[in-house]
Amino acid sequence: MTDLSHVIDQSTPSIARVYDYLLGGKDNFVVDREIGDHFKNNLPGSVAIAFTNRQALVRAVRDIARDGIRQFVDLGSGMPTADNVHQVAKRHLPDATVAYVDNDPIVLAHGRALLATDAHTTVFQADLRDPPSIRENPEVVKMIDFDQPVAVIFSAILHHLNDDEDPAGVVRYWSEQLAPGSRVYISHFRSGHNAETTAAEQKLQSTFGRGRWRTDEEIAALFGDLEIVDPGIAPCAHWRPDPAPADGTPAIGVSDRELSVWEQLIVAGLARKN
Repeated sequence: MTDLSHVIDQSTPSIARVYDYLLGGKDNFVVDREIGDHFKNNLPGSVAIAFTNRQALVRAVRDIARDGIRQFVDLGSGMPTADNVHQVAKRHLPDATVAYVDNDPIVLAHGRALLATDAHTTVFQADLRDPPSIRENPEVVKMIDFDQPVAVIFSAILHHLNDDEDPAGVVRYWSEQLAPGSRVYISHFRSGHNAETTAAEQKLQSTFGRGRWRTDEEIAALFGDLEIVDPGIAPCAHWRPDPAPADGTPAIGVSDRELSVWEQLIVAGLARKN
């Protein structure tokens, strides 16, 4: 981390680095750990949000790849961790191509180090709120063929956009770029109308100065005219859960137990362009 200190503001917390800390990563600073520890210590159980969100993303990428889609654009990708999009996709389609996009310079640095020898994967820094700059980036132009089906990933990122930043317009821009058969995946904090939800939302808003939780109906509306496929908008922990392994080890995702208030706080949906 020290070799990046000249380009990274260590005094300001980063969404990507806080998330990395909550997932057990080491690419974070004291200021990020302070925010993460608030969730760990003052909002017990809230760390489940990060894990259930990541597990749902893994299942979504797996299913998209199984459907034969070889191209992925991961917007707001966050820090590299276990089971990144390109790793999951390549288990099923070795020639899958992935473009990772994030606005955090440390994501760029670590992503490039991880992917230095992977000709089918790229990572670059850009602002989610400026879709044309991403679409026209030379790395995307070289890597992604929008005349063929593409999967666009918005994993736990659109709730960091305020309403006046038009998250639905961001999704609409990308859906208009996509060929028929493409997919759009969204996971998003949902409004829980309870004390836990309010406390978590207020903490993130006071820390990062932005973001809004949305209802299931508002999250579904982000997909616009795209066809939301089964199981619709559902808690990440219940979204296409894997069957329990025969040896009794926990499944990735659950379907047969009541979710905690924290597990209910993050939902996912997948849509297809017809």
